[in-house]
Amino acid sequence: MSRPIEPPAGRNVFAAQFTAQPSDIDANGHVNNVVYVRWIQDMAIAHWNALQPVDEQAQWAWIVLRHEIDYRRALMPGETATARTWVAEAPEGPRFERFVRIDGPDGAMCAQARTVWCLADAATGRPRRVTPEIVARFL
Repeated sequence: MSRPIEPPAGRNVFAAQFTAQPSDIDANGHVNNVVYVRWIQDMAIAHWNALQPVDEQAQWAWIVLRHEIDYRRALMPGETATARTWVAEAPEGPRFERFVRIDGPDGAMCAQARTVWCLADAATGRPRRVTPEIVARFL
């Protein structure tokens, strides 16, 4: 995943902004890679919460299986990044791919990620196929 990713035309895209806080900055003077991982997870959770009805949220849990991240441009102290996330066209059983792109205030890509999440029944912790209703909400 070395080329910059963009959401397919017509895809439901969720966006949010993050401002680099002093605690996000590492010894190299820019946002630490671990902070990007947190932002990627925060985006996935916020996207889910925005789309899934509140009364059904407790029924399901998402478990991350994989993060693949490309880092391109350092995000500096105080800079505000815009993050966008979307999901793949279709899940594979309980697995659903998610993509996140984080751009700096100049529009240049700072980081991008392809993540794989597994849907689980919150009560049992067992994987469950992603339902057509959930797919429809995301697409």
